[in-house]
Amino acid sequence: MKFLRSILILNNFYYFVVPFDQSAICLHNQSLQTTDLLNRPYIDHVLFMDLKPSYCFMKVKSLYLLPLICSLNILKAQDPAFSQFFASPLTLNPALTGKFNGALRVAGNYRDQWPTINNAFVTGTVSVDAPILGNKLPDNNMWGVGLMAMTDQTAGGALNSNYLSLSTSYHIPLDPDGYNSIGVGFQGTYASKILDGTKLHFEDQLDEQGGWTIQSQDAIAYKTVTINYFDVNIGALYNGSTTGANNFYLGGSIYHINSPKQSFLGDDSYTLHPRYTLHGGVAQPLGDGTSYVHFSGLYQYQAGAEEFVLGGAWSVMVNEDRDNPTNFYLGSWVRFSNLTDAIIPYVGLDYGNFSLGLTYDINISSLETASEARGGVEISLIYIAQKAGPKGVPCPRF
Repeated sequence: MKFLRSILILNNFYYFVVPFDQSAICLHNQSLQTTDLLNRPYIDHVLFMDLKPSYCFMKVKSLYLLPLICSLNILKAQDPAFSQFFASPLTLNPALTGKFNGALRVAGNYRDQWPTINNAFVTGTVSVDAPILGNKLPDNNMWGVGLMAMTDQTAGGALNSNYLSLSTSYHIPLDPDGYNSIGVGFQGTYASKILDGTKLHFEDQLDEQGGWTIQSQDAIAYKTVTINYFDVNIGALYNGSTTGANNFYLGGSIYHINSPKQSFLGDDSYTLHPRYTLHGGVAQPLGDGTSYVHFSGLYQYQAGAEEFVLGGAWSVMVNEDRDNPTNFYLGSWVRFSNLTDAIIPYVGLDYGNFSLGLTYDINISSLETASEARGGVEISLIYIAQKAGPKGVPCPRF
């Protein structure tokens, strides 16, 4: 063969390097050893990394590393994730349902990982949540309900995952003024995943000249398979303030606590591993209160993969209306996942009832050269309908 050939192994997932071809290729024999791989005539070398397979689509010169999205039993499947985790409350913690300063919140998120390669990993969500029955609950108690839809597309639509979630939370005060509160949340999710085998190339199709001329005998080849399951998620949140202007919070959540079974081949021995999340943040006004500093962090663990995100932002009011401020945000976060992964610059704007956020992941891991330091574009847009009267104790913002 006349071109560089390699396999990237990520958390036991195999990734082929393929020239000028954006088709996904499946090598799903998880028992293969390094020597087995190197002995194959179409493989020159093997690269070992330990990263989330959901975000490892990259370009090497004119060759593409294409993901094993059809490891048919999804041995170590992991959830889609947002760099702006703070702007996607219902994918972060069900206890955040309805926990905001306002009457109604509508949030949307869009992420395009490796946008220079069309449809590599594209994730979008839209959610709506609100506090309800405020006049019928005890003082400073809050009951929230919410609905969220998410779609995640991998490898040009070879794997499409769609989710519909219903969540609720309840918060009680820890002091008479309601400056400190604690709450719990629950979420139920219906998930549907569609694997389109017609968009995949399999190992047994690859001939020694680098073509795909051999008829595949794989069970999933040339077929479209759908799996559906129900999921349960829980969370808890502490929210506090000492002055009524500052804010600090700490939350935790567990997604997939029922470990739903999922397999495109009908093998019920494979489950979706729980995702454990711990997150927190602080917002502190500066000077006359027209500017703030915000700090937040996130830790997640799922199926042996760990992720830390730490950072903050500075905000300043750019108009002179404290009742309806226009705020500009500038900040950055850093993501670590067993190695330094990415720097995530952030710019944001509050205008009227809308909050807009924009980030771009700059890859600084050992894959920087291969990826040309290019990452993922992410946009968030949140609309909050305000309620009459005082705004109340500040809620988590970042």
